[in-house]
Amino acid sequence: MESSPVEGVTLEVLKDAWNTVKSSPLGVINTPMISGNQTTLPLNTLCNFHMKMENLQRTSFKIRGVANQFARKPTGIPLVTMSAGNYGKAFAYALKHYGCKGKVVMPETAPASRSTLIESLGAEVERVPSSHLLDVVNRCVLQEKMTFLHSIDDIDLIAGHSLGFEILEQMPNPDVVVVCCGGGGLLAGVAAAIKLSGCNNTLIYGVEPEGCTMFRSFIEMKPVSMDTQSIASGLAPPFAALPYRICRQFVQEIVLVSDEQIMAAVADLYQAGFVVEPSGAASFAALANGKIPDVAGKKVVLVLSGGNVGMDELT
Repeated sequence: MESSPVEGVTLEVLKDAWNTVKSSPLGVINTPMISGNQTTLPLNTLCNFHMKMENLQRTSFKIRGVANQFARKPTGIPLVTMSAGNYGKAFAYALKHYGCKGKVVMPETAPASRSTLIESLGAEVERVPSSHLLDVVNRCVLQEKMTFLHSIDDIDLIAGHSLGFEILEQMPNPDVVVVCCGGGGLLAGVAAAIKLSGCNNTLIYGVEPEGCTMFRSFIEMKPVSMDTQSIASGLAPPFAALPYRICRQFVQEIVLVSDEQIMAAVADLYQAGFVVEPSGAASFAALANGKIPDVAGKKVVLVLSGGNVGMDELT
């Protein structure tokens, strides 16, 4: 892991963002942490594991980062972003609250229920092939005079995701923290908050579907672009840049899970009474399938990072 600090990522910046998010008018909630060993989940002998239930955010787990972004950007101007669903939902919710106009450019592979939900909040949606997302965003900026609010590569977004502080309030000094990873904004924010708080012995793992960007970026030691199809569409962005540099500094390892393992995790969680989307269930899938090393007897926190799932996906 790299030792040099990433510019702009300090304990002060993260704590300021955390306070901004907690007082946001967008209604971010302090989500509960549930002991997995006290549920009916088929995973109760490996370790002392707890689930941070970010799937219970009223909009989506991305509302934390969006709340910090909107608090620090001019309002009243037309905005455009790109998202497979969770960020787009939080973005659209913020647009409606602040009375702004905006558009969400979505990959065609995203479930239709997600674009319908975003449109119901008043945002325009344009669905395009994943490889054309940035092209369409650039067109909106140049031709429609919109301002691009990045769903991944934005320090305010990453800092807003510093729910690592919240995790530490609920479980001081966890041994292992497992976070779902797409573009890496959530993973970067959580990891930076925990490590900069002095939890040097806490091991932080990112989880993503096979063939996605962060794992390959770690191997090649640079951010890479990929076009991956997965049941967990929110964990399959085309690239990772700023979050990659932060993750390289604070994250132990990126582990991979298959779509089949993710689907089994969604089913197990649903049967136990928890509605978690595929992208949010990847952390549970990793622990359930032995992807996280040396957890026996350890205090493990799994961040379940999304409940943005329609009946079409659950079916």
